[in-house]
Amino acid sequence: MATLTANPPRLGLPELLKNRTVRKLLLLAVAAAVLVPLAAARWASGSWPAALTVDLSGPLAGTSDWIIDNRDSHPLFLYFFGHVSNVVVIAVRAVYLTLLAVGWAGVTALGALVAWRVAGVRLALGTAVAFLACGLLGMWVPTMQTLALMVVAVLASIVVGALLGLAAGLSDRMDRALRPVLDTMQVLPAFAYLLPVVLVFGIGVPAAVLATVVYAAPPMARLTSLGLRGADKEVLEAVESLGSTARQRLLTARIPLARRELLLGVNQTIMMALSMAVIAAVIGAGGLGDRVYQALASVDVGAALAAGIPIVLLAVVLDRVTGAAGERLGADPEPRSGRGWLYALAGVVAVAVAGRLAGRLDWPDAWVVGIAEPVNRAVDWMTAHLYSGVPVIGGTADWAGHFTTWVLDPMRDGLQALPWWAVLLIVAALAWVIGTWRTALTAVLAMAAIGVLGVWKPSLDTLSQVLAAVAVTLVVGFAVGIAAARSDRLERALRPVLDVFQTMPQFVYLIPVVALFGVGRAPAVAAAIVYALPAVVRITTQGLRQVDPAALEASGSLGATSWQQLRQVQLPLARPALLLAVNQGLVLVLAVVVIGGLVGGGALGYDVVFGLAQGDLATGLVAGAAIVCLGLMLDRVTQPTERRARKGA
Repeated sequence: MATLTANPPRLGLPELLKNRTVRKLLLLAVAAAVLVPLAAARWASGSWPAALTVDLSGPLAGTSDWIIDNRDSHPLFLYFFGHVSNVVVIAVRAVYLTLLAVGWAGVTALGALVAWRVAGVRLALGTAVAFLACGLLGMWVPTMQTLALMVVAVLASIVVGALLGLAAGLSDRMDRALRPVLDTMQVLPAFAYLLPVVLVFGIGVPAAVLATVVYAAPPMARLTSLGLRGADKEVLEAVESLGSTARQRLLTARIPLARRELLLGVNQTIMMALSMAVIAAVIGAGGLGDRVYQALASVDVGAALAAGIPIVLLAVVLDRVTGAAGERLGADPEPRSGRGWLYALAGVVAVAVAGRLAGRLDWPDAWVVGIAEPVNRAVDWMTAHLYSGVPVIGGTADWAGHFTTWVLDPMRDGLQALPWWAVLLIVAALAWVIGTWRTALTAVLAMAAIGVLGVWKPSLDTLSQVLAAVAVTLVVGFAVGIAAARSDRLERALRPVLDVFQTMPQFVYLIPVVALFGVGRAPAVAAAIVYALPAVVRITTQGLRQVDPAALEASGSLGATSWQQLRQVQLPLARPALLLAVNQGLVLVLAVVVIGGLVGGGALGYDVVFGLAQGDLATGLVAGAAIVCLGLMLDRVTQPTERRARKGA
């Protein structure tokens, strides 16, 4: 027991200087002692120097004007982008008309039978209930519109992602070249690249589909590359020894061995595409996303919830079906009999024909259950009783106001009061301590690029919101994750809740937040916390549960209490997982704080939304680029290098 509670020996100066972290900080202190006086003498103001900014408004405005002037006449638009747009419109319309021709009964039967064949009876019943719920909520036609757009967007994303992943998986040079491109595609907020897509394709379905492809293709590319690179070397050598060509090895060995990664890529692509359903509605996608967006614009929580529930149901069903298919594929690599699929298809055709003969293709209006009015009444009651004036604890509006006054405002003012060189030094210190000099240099350059773009103060405002949201997310997430890791019953109870929260599109989180907290920076932070919390809880729980049982048994044999085991054994051994939870919490919070610009979050999120609404390419793209730099910096200061992660473990 003494080994668990003994105090560490005091270190003298020579021992401290042998510590790698101390040496790094001393080097930074020496560099700061030389560079800071020079910077203070050259630029007396603590804000980012105007001389070090680059004005991109002129070139970007010129580019925007050229695109608008030549969109209807230039050969690039007439013979390339025009054809792409036409193909997308025809494909989406064909899928939509097919779904309407099959009818609500046929679509429900098709979804249930596909789920049954790939995932079992339970998920088949869940799929049928999900489709029926979409009809009961009066959202059948918008659901079919969204489903048609998602089918085309997901297929295009899978094709593009698989081709990119194939190139990266077979070529180290291509892998290195694609990695920063995929990083940018995933970190860049959707609103930032909606504007150039709209400039090229205009408002409508083509712009929505292509924006979704840009957002949803990277997971497929990454997992395809991972699967191809992780193929069993012995199997590949055995196939090569039989005299097979490179193409034969790819088709008969590499791709079959990467089946699970490929199906996981499909799963993640579907989830990413559905999360774009509402965002794409801003540029004319229609469907469920448009209903949610219009309801949020008018603060009609009931209508927004009626359209948001089908999005969540579609996401949960598709996530479960593709996830179950991946597990079954890994357990049973042999292909299943095609006769069952033939019977299933015959059943779908029979149901569709019966619906057409009965004249029941459209969902009956008499079967619609209106929830908007009861929900709005409940919201009105909450606003009247919970929004303010609650005895002792105050109302949700009071909480939002106090959080803004006591947390967000001081953090923003404190960050903006720091000299720009002090911010760069803090970033360098954090990134170098947790990583290498390369990660520190990347983080500093990313932060400096924000200043060069001329959005230093708005970026620090966004950073203050991110840090506040992450602090709350980590405190709550670690506490819940630790409790779930120590209680099987609690973990089972939390699992369906976390599943729903993780598959819910980002915009849907804004519905209850606006109802409870109104608009402002605090509601944007609240939505970000709810969005990021499930990932932090899951990663924390998994990391603690994967700690070597032998270490726990050894500490228990020495008489350690449960609290001592957690503090001195489990948490140190789970350090890589906890750092990953911090990293993922930051990335997810940043994604929603930006979207929070729609509900009064301000800062960079507002600039991106304003640029899209006004067609201002410079404002939108500059703010989007600043968000990418902010995300890159936060990633580097929270994710240790592989070598340090192994040492910490």
